[in-house]
Amino acid sequence: MTPETLFSLHGKVALVTGGATGIGRMACEGLVQAGARVLLASRKGDACAAVAEELNALGAPGSAEGFAGDAGSEAGVAALAEEVGRRTDDLHILMNNAGRTWGAPLGQVPWDSWDKVMTLNMTGLFQLTQTLLPKLIASATPDDPARIVNVGSVMGEAPLGDGAYAYAASKAAVLHMTKILAKELAGHHITVNALAPGPFVSRMTAFATADSDMREKVGQDVPLGRVGRDEDIAGCMQFLCGKGGSFLTGAVLPVSGGIQVMSGPNLFRAAME
Repeated sequence: MTPETLFSLHGKVALVTGGATGIGRMACEGLVQAGARVLLASRKGDACAAVAEELNALGAPGSAEGFAGDAGSEAGVAALAEEVGRRTDDLHILMNNAGRTWGAPLGQVPWDSWDKVMTLNMTGLFQLTQTLLPKLIASATPDDPARIVNVGSVMGEAPLGDGAYAYAASKAAVLHMTKILAKELAGHHITVNALAPGPFVSRMTAFATADSDMREKVGQDVPLGRVGRDEDIAGCMQFLCGKGGSFLTGAVLPVSGGIQVMSGPNLFRAAME
């Protein structure tokens, strides 16, 4: 088996929500480099179009199209699905990446902020998947399943609030829903997996990763000693969506540098010294 056999996405059509920045942008480049036709959408259509232009200028075997799409409301999901339908009859890959966060100390979290985070991060993800399911089923085969990749967070795996309580809870829900859908959609030849990223450079984490000094400090708290890089996400997507990942479903890939297995100090260290 060659890398081309295992990771090629030639002939595949992918939709990436929240694809203009951060992890979504990293994923789009990885998919385009593997040969996929990538539809990338977010609320900022101009930003998506600009990213698509950048990706198309790479000389990669795939291509990109950017447009506006809002996965955070019932009307937005319907409009996004309709736009996808205008552009393609086939959909082999769905990456549910669009998300938002809200930070405030415990006791000061507004009611409406919780609703906004949950609506996009969980409800929108589920409803968009449900709406696009017929296209995914039609594109799937036993030998080459359709793929759904949900973006969770290490905060959904580990009890890390850090002031982002709704975000952490929503991402835990994403990881659980990933496993439910993996079970239910296996019979339709669709794999459903999730990424659980740690700190990556993005608009959402700009407060902590905006410059190299800040990134170095954040990286010191990661077991592997750094923040995530573009290729960490691109490689996961090429694996999950290529032939090499066709027998994997219900998995959560902890792209967090080991944060998900961090624990307290050795319980008996004092006695052994």
